Amino acid sequence: MFSFTDTELIALVTAFIWPFVRISAMLLAAPIFGAGTVPLRVRLVLAMVLAALIAPLLPEAPAVAPLSMEGLLVTLQQVLIGVTMGFILQMVMSALTMAGESIALSMGLGYASMVDPGMGVQVPVVSQLFMIMGTLLFLAMNGHIALLDMLLQSFYLMPIGVDGLTRVDFWWVASFGSTMYVGALLVGLPIVAAMLMVNLSMGVITRASPQLNIFAVGFPMMILLGFILIMLNLPTLEPRIRDLAMAGFGLIQRILGG
Repeated sequence: MFSFTDTELIALVTAFIWPFVRISAMLLAAPIFGAGTVPLRVRLVLAMVLAALIAPLLPEAPAVAPLSMEGLLVTLQQVLIGVTMGFILQMVMSALTMAGESIALSMGLGYASMVDPGMGVQVPVVSQLFMIMGTLLFLAMNGHIALLDMLLQSFYLMPIGVDGLTRVDFWWVASFGSTMYVGALLVGLPIVAAMLMVNLSMGVITRASPQLNIFAVGFPMMILLGFILIMLNLPTLEPRIRDLAMAGFGLIQRILGG
């Protein structure tokens, strides 16, 4: 029969609990894993499996009682680290949603919206198309594997303890919003600029021929040309997503101290 002292039992529990907290927090906020279409039980089971696999490879956890005040601070730091890692990559994918919204408005499809299963909010169908393409490209580039590898490295770069993220780290995360907006602009600008020229052309045609019903002719033509431009712009989507993902992973490594 096995027998454990209180110190040994606390060490066994903390060696699994705190990695599990950081991993589950990351899976909750990260794209793909944190989508609303992924059941909560699946995320919990995945977090438990990852924690069981990673725990033996990690440095020794601090000998702190989990229910003490210091243990609660350690748990809070693990939640913040995991949520921050997932939130940064979620911002990367949100750039595609923003680009899709601007394109949909220029095409006249801003009213056509549907529920985004990842965020649980109403987004234009063009944004949903870009999100699907971005998710497939992220998986094709092994972004999910890179995320799990970064998660393992985080336990070495920022070991489990009371010390963790600082105000400077949160400022870097807030500043990454500018990178998200720039990425959305680079994705949507070619199509939005082309659609602006189409709108100007429609205005000239309406001015030259007032009897032409621009609502009957212009809207279908704008939507058709918009989808043609999206199709022509798809080859440039992969390098944009790769650059955004690399910027996101670089920020995560910078925050962790790597």
